[in-house]
Amino acid sequence: MTLPASPIIRSDNREFDFADRDFRRVCELIHQRAGIALAPAKRDMVYGRLSRRLRALGMRSFQQYLDHLEKGGEEEWQAFTNALTTNLTAFFREPHHFDKLREELQARAAQATSANPLLLWSCAASTGEEPYSIAITACEVFNTLKPPVRILATDVDTQVLATAARGVYAVDRVSGLEPDIRRRYFQRGTGPNDGQCRVVPALRELIDYRPLNLLAPRFDIGGPFTALFCRNVMIYFDKPTQRDILGRLVRHLADDGMLYTGHSENYLHAADLIQPCGRTLYRRAPGAPA
Repeated sequence: MTLPASPIIRSDNREFDFADRDFRRVCELIHQRAGIALAPAKRDMVYGRLSRRLRALGMRSFQQYLDHLEKGGEEEWQAFTNALTTNLTAFFREPHHFDKLREELQARAAQATSANPLLLWSCAASTGEEPYSIAITACEVFNTLKPPVRILATDVDTQVLATAARGVYAVDRVSGLEPDIRRRYFQRGTGPNDGQCRVVPALRELIDYRPLNLLAPRFDIGGPFTALFCRNVMIYFDKPTQRDILGRLVRHLADDGMLYTGHSENYLHAADLIQPCGRTLYRRAPGAPA
């Protein structure tokens, strides 16, 4: 039986060799792969997250790992991307967005039917809290667990999408929600599942989960979308990449649709594509590609 390679303790107390050239190489590779621009301050984060891959593969240095990555197949590229993708999310994060979504859905309630549902898109769905919050909002507006909406939830990270599709969370993740919301939309676990809760099946049925890299040259996701949530993901891209992505996103936005963005994101450089219509809210600019 072959034993895994023993960890090497470096003079800087780090387990693996991680030179400046290795960090620069990681930055170049993740930018090429996912468009993410890593700042120098992210060096320790990169080391911590990718060290898990080195241990799993029995490797001794980042140079060895990165050589393997560039020669390897899609599976390791996905693991590399998953490791460096930040997934910070919560139910009803930035509540004013869901207040606005409620207004937008109410204004369209008369025209929505099961045969012609309103289309809603969470394009950085992470572990699912955002698309489930969208689904709950729709259920509340239409007063049914089968509202006339379809929700697309995408993310570049396949692992978090699998978590989202399961819809199982620690109970403390929903403890801040109103009691009525928890009762209607979550099932409390018992026995071995104590301390966990699951979204009700009807909520999961409203959502289609699909992997999607926002750097893809085109998005084969249909539309047009009444609501497009793209929050707290653009901050990881440089300005030219943001413009490229926005140019593709707005093509899938309905003429009267709304783009919901993160509180730390600014799009002054894309005024020809989107125009503000509220706090972190945008609509497609006149003349923007449709």
